[in-house]
Amino acid sequence: MKKSAILLPAIVLVGAVLMSSVFIVDEREKALVLQFGQIKAVKEEPGLAFKIPLIQEVVRYDGRILSIDTDPIEVTPSDDRRLIVDAFARYRISDVVQFRQAVGLGGERAAESRLEGILNPQIRAVLGSEGVTSNTIISADRAELMARITAQARTRAAPLGLEVLDVRLKQTALPEQNLDATFARMRAEREREAADEIARGQEAASRVRATADRTVVELVSEATRDAEITRGEADAQRNAIFAEAFGADQEFFEFYRSLNAYQRALKSENSTMVLSPDSEFFDYLKSDQRPASDR
Repeated sequence: MKKSAILLPAIVLVGAVLMSSVFIVDEREKALVLQFGQIKAVKEEPGLAFKIPLIQEVVRYDGRILSIDTDPIEVTPSDDRRLIVDAFARYRISDVVQFRQAVGLGGERAAESRLEGILNPQIRAVLGSEGVTSNTIISADRAELMARITAQARTRAAPLGLEVLDVRLKQTALPEQNLDATFARMRAEREREAADEIARGQEAASRVRATADRTVVELVSEATRDAEITRGEADAQRNAIFAEAFGADQEFFEFYRSLNAYQRALKSENSTMVLSPDSEFFDYLKSDQRPASDR
C-alpha cells in the first residue's frame, strides 16, 4: 500500500511532465520554442514537437495569408484634385525568426501597426507622383499604380519578416469640402456639352434649310423656264395661225381685230369715250358690207 501510494503520484508527475513537453504544430501555424526569451527552435512543419517543460515555452504565429485594412488618407495627385483613399493589403509572415526579433512581444498586432506605417507613405508617394492624375487613380489604369505600391511596400516590410503579397484600393472619394466644387464643375461641363450639341443641331438644321431653299429656287426656276418656253411656243403657234388666217382673208382678219377692239373698249364699266360719228372705229358697226365669204 505504501509503495502504491508513492508510485501513483510519481506516475502522474511523470505523465504531466511528458505532456507539458509535447506540443502540436497546426498546419496553419508557425511556432517558436523560446528559452528565457531566446529562440531555441523553429517549428514550421505540422505535427508533434517537443520542448523542455517549465524552462521552454512555445509562441505561435499565424502562417496563413493575412489581411490589413488601412485608415482613409488624403492624397493629392498631380492635377491637384484631392482624394480620400483607403486600401487593404494581403501579407504573410515569411521569416518567423526575423518577425519575432522585429516586433518582440507585440506579435501580429504590433506588426499590423508597423505595416500600416509602411503602406500609407507608399500610397501617398505613388499616387502623388508626377504624371498620376485623379482620372488615372479612378480608372482601370490604377492596376499599375497598385503594383508599384506593392513592390515598394514589400521591400520596406521585408526587415519585419513580412512578405506583402498585394495592395489594393478599396474606395476613392472626394473630400467633403470639394464635393460642391466638383459637382459645379461637372454641371458646367455637362451644360457646355449640351450647348455644343444644340449648336451642332442648329448648324445641321441651317444646312438642311438652306438646301431646301436652294432646291425650291431651282424647282421654281425650272418650272418658270418650262412655263415660259411653253407660253412662247403657244404664242408662236397662235401667231402662226393668225398669220395664216390673215393671209387667207385679210378683210376677215381686220373684222376680227375690230371686234376685239370693240370688246375691250365697250366694257360694262362706268367709262366715257368721245368719238366722231364718222370715225373709222365704227366702220364695221354701220357698214352693210359682209365678208367676201358671206356674199
